[in-house]
Amino acid sequence: MRTSIRRSRGTVAMMAATALATGLLAGCASDSDDGSSDAGGGDGKGNITLTVGTFGVFGYKQAGLYDEYMKLHPDINIKENVTTRTDVYWPKVLTRLQAGSGTDDIQAIEVGNITEAVQTQAAKFVDLGKEVDKSQWLDWKLAQATTKDGKTIGIGTDIGPMAVCYRKDLFAKAGLPTDRAKLAEQWKGDWSKYVDLGKQYMKKAPKGTKYVDSAASVYNASLGGASERNYDKDGKVVWDKSQGVKDAWDDAMSVATSDMSAKLKQFDPTWDKGFANGSFATVACPAWMLGYIGEKAGDSGKGKWDVAAAPTASNWGGSFLAVPTATKHQKEAVALAKWLTAPEQQAKVFAKQASFPSTPSAYASLKPQADTTAYFSDAPLTQIFSDAAKTIPAQPLGPKDKPIDTAISDIGILQVEQKGKSPAQGWDAASKEIKDVLGQ
Repeated sequence: MRTSIRRSRGTVAMMAATALATGLLAGCASDSDDGSSDAGGGDGKGNITLTVGTFGVFGYKQAGLYDEYMKLHPDINIKENVTTRTDVYWPKVLTRLQAGSGTDDIQAIEVGNITEAVQTQAAKFVDLGKEVDKSQWLDWKLAQATTKDGKTIGIGTDIGPMAVCYRKDLFAKAGLPTDRAKLAEQWKGDWSKYVDLGKQYMKKAPKGTKYVDSAASVYNASLGGASERNYDKDGKVVWDKSQGVKDAWDDAMSVATSDMSAKLKQFDPTWDKGFANGSFATVACPAWMLGYIGEKAGDSGKGKWDVAAAPTASNWGGSFLAVPTATKHQKEAVALAKWLTAPEQQAKVFAKQASFPSTPSAYASLKPQADTTAYFSDAPLTQIFSDAAKTIPAQPLGPKDKPIDTAISDIGILQVEQKGKSPAQGWDAASKEIKDVLGQ
């Protein structure tokens, strides 16, 4: 879904936006241009017009939520302003926040930008923690949008709990177990165990196939489940000392220096072809990626793909709704933001495009569409992803998380995986880029 593909890794394109039309997760946004568009939704009859600024596809209009709210509140007219790309959207929001005017009544904030908003823009947003029952949301989700003094500037929309998607037909040919429960138990607790299984796969790998799509995907999945990544709880940059980064780097290097990787860069055209050609057997997959897999692998992948619980609970993606203090309709905007993010509405968005809710009370009512369940071998998708969501650690985030992650995955890891550099050389290349980003 659009929450993660928006630009969660710097140069990652939002092409993952398209998804299986009939599938569980059909909600990723297309990143076709840098511009904005008015998604409409209002009929112009309300006395008060509320604008909602979003990026990608949040699904509110598509799920009929705007129309439903306007029927419940005849005095309200809703207009959604959509900017296709978050790397265009967020700088524009920052400029308007600084100017004290021009913001929408409700502004969406991507997880990659939430720390910057919390640390530098909190005074310009309403404290929504005073307006909602915070127990409805996952603790770690609320923590991402909460300042040190307890102000919650955004309320959670969706999340990206992680699993492992795998080709059970390729596993069978390689002489490996295909049962999802047995696999999950085999690699439970440590991504290095998942990597070790790849060594077994490669001993009898079907011709032309690799175990995993890329070393970078293993790095991101492993790091997403660590208790600490690039910043510590006090906001200090610790990427070069972080145990989470070290463990994820070691896992990635085990892949990059072996023969088990297809050496593909995620969301590049060659990665898409890898799904279509069945050139790799596994990929770490957040919930929103299922639709992408279904689209790119096509009909030939139906019933061949399966889903197992990841080694550790990990997250990739997610967003928030926030209300700028500059809005002239603060009371009405807060009411709409609360309603759009309530468990009942999150479940409705899931039903339309399967943006995975950040409100656990919605999980019992989530039912994947039959076509998607069949595509992924009747895996208990809701259970796998909801179980992961409930145990994801509350990671300290920082304003430079995104460029740090991008430097390691797109420079350091690729130096080793695609250019044959040593792990030490790859780390040095990433370190140089990170120090430039941090001004060191």
